Amino acid sequence: MTSSSKTASPDAGGGARIELRGVGVRYANAANAAVHEVDLTIEAGEFAVLLGPSGCGKSTLLRTINRLVEPTSGTVLIDGADVLERDATVVRRGIGYVIQAVGLFPHYTVAQNVGVVPQLLGWDAAAIDARVDELLELIRLDPARYRDRKPRRLSGGEAQRVGVARALAARPRVLLMDEPFAAVDAIVRASLQDEIARVHRELGTTIIFVTHDVDEALRLADRVVVMNAGRIVQTAPPDELLARPADAFVRDLVGVDPETRRLVLERPLIER
Repeated sequence: MTSSSKTASPDAGGGARIELRGVGVRYANAANAAVHEVDLTIEAGEFAVLLGPSGCGKSTLLRTINRLVEPTSGTVLIDGADVLERDATVVRRGIGYVIQAVGLFPHYTVAQNVGVVPQLLGWDAAAIDARVDELLELIRLDPARYRDRKPRRLSGGEAQRVGVARALAARPRVLLMDEPFAAVDAIVRASLQDEIARVHRELGTTIIFVTHDVDEALRLADRVVVMNAGRIVQTAPPDELLARPADAFVRDLVGVDPETRRLVLERPLIER
């Protein structure tokens, strides 16, 4: 990567507060809205999980935050600033985004992939190199072994970790994760859950995580936001969701006897 004369890496850290006020999304020619007038506040540093079946609007709602989907009504605020009044590219460069497909650039090394956004933001080469090493250590990939590898030489779990590192590279205060671990096997998935929970504890980034997996939601979330047919039907911490489901839909989504599900909450995330 080339050096730049622009400002080196910022020292921003922690999480940002996100407010969705009356956010609605209706796609062109669709009979029904994908998201119906959602009101939701996510506090700075919170780990919020959007949970619901396929097609319920959770991914669409997530993408309104970084303007990959433009809301047809309502307002999205990050620390009080309306994202719709800012340039969409600038908004996206300030928000980490991780998806199931990872999307690493195949001809870039791991270090180049992680450093993409800092380079676009004008960090100097030394700051980028230091940040790459810092993040590879954070996600437990030895920089000496991994920084010069191409994505084809990574396992699925390693590639997903690099995707997380890339999303965190410019120290975003918000990290959006759209079913990021759905494509890996159960053992790797549990390991990745452990890692993102640890990263959240260490950095305090506000995380919004989409999943249709109830156990994953219960295991990771500070607060679970249950969606159905484009609407929020309940917002609650995991233990409250199990103890007091808002309606039959939530009760059926949780599925088995709540006491059995509660075992998920009692199983600690692995400390490595």
